[in-house]
Amino acid sequence: MIEAVGLTKRYGDKTAVYNLSFQVRPGSVTGFLGPNGSGKSTTMRMILGLDQPTSGRVTIGGFPYRKLPNAPRQVGALLDAKAVHGGRHARNHLLCLAQLSGIPARRVDEVLGVVGLQDVARKRSKGFSLGMGQRLGIAAALLGDPQVLLFDEPVNGLDPEGILWVRNLMKALAAEGRTVFVSSHLMSEMALTADHLIVIGRGQLLSDMSVRDFISTNSADFARVRTPDTEPQQREKLTASLTEAGGQVLPEQDGALRVMGLPLHRISDLAHSADVRLWELSPHQASLEEAYMRMTQGAVDYRSTVDQRAGLQQPLPPGAQPPVQMPVPGQGQPGWYAPPPPQQGGQPPFAAPGQPGPPAGPYGAPGGPGGAPAGDHANPYAQPAAPQQAPAAPAAPALTKPEDAR
Repeated sequence: MIEAVGLTKRYGDKTAVYNLSFQVRPGSVTGFLGPNGSGKSTTMRMILGLDQPTSGRVTIGGFPYRKLPNAPRQVGALLDAKAVHGGRHARNHLLCLAQLSGIPARRVDEVLGVVGLQDVARKRSKGFSLGMGQRLGIAAALLGDPQVLLFDEPVNGLDPEGILWVRNLMKALAAEGRTVFVSSHLMSEMALTADHLIVIGRGQLLSDMSVRDFISTNSADFARVRTPDTEPQQREKLTASLTEAGGQVLPEQDGALRVMGLPLHRISDLAHSADVRLWELSPHQASLEEAYMRMTQGAVDYRSTVDQRAGLQQPLPPGAQPPVQMPVPGQGQPGWYAPPPPQQGGQPPFAAPGQPGPPAGPYGAPGGPGGAPAGDHANPYAQPAAPQQAPAAPAAPALTKPEDAR
């Protein structure tokens, strides 16, 4: 299990991660989400001991990274697939890592087969495509058969078959009881892969809950109802009946009705009682992408002015109020922890999360290649978004540049 408590990282007077606390438990795939510059890569580097926290602590199986016994055999990581000596063959690269960690050479051939690179094992990695480099990085992470795995954008550059393979691999590793922590910007893939989500924005915790609860909390479910187009009086009769029963009814552009606040069976019963024929009665639930966009819309640093003028920003559900400050859904749930507001002129307060999970055995340090995180590159046609106004909320700590806090 990975546990962070009050984790903070500052670069001079800039704060990349502030008072971040969460737990990553074994047996499930935990997605790590957040906009560019939110501090995801910095957090992962602190977990692996590559960066030292300014304050707070992070442990793996109860031990800080630097004090883990037999580290490379217990934790595998993929942070930067390009952190490979381009002149080495793929097999030699893995063989060097295995020898440094006391891993048998036969394991190198095993992981090459797992990631599908056995036919190019004798080729130099500098000639690899982006997807092949990702597979080599995943092989390095799996080399020590670790119990804890961290992946930063593992499907970057992979084709559809490769993406499906990574998805199945993550699920299989979690099903074996391993701790799997995955950072990604592909919401559709996270919806299919992750069981639990940790979302951060501007270095602070936004959400820590299951994927299903995250979507439900940050979206408005509704039913889509359609009556015969040639009988508008039936549409009006149904609208009156649903409104009287406590539902919220809004017209759609194509003539259908959007109904909120009533379950499907209740809508069907009301239509039957009103003697109204239905051409359509279907449920709608927001996708993970929609819920994520609504959750993080106040934590995006770079937003295209063209999109704003064109009205392409993700709309809020009908009747919902736009957030004035970063929400923290999940309050009161087991394991939930909200950081206190930043304090001026001193170290942030330090508090532990609620009830900790069951103790885990000693895990280890990364067996895969490390390296500094690749910087985030903002769209050259984008401009920083206007600062969000949050009444009665203290100013959030300043952030590092995107290349320092991703």
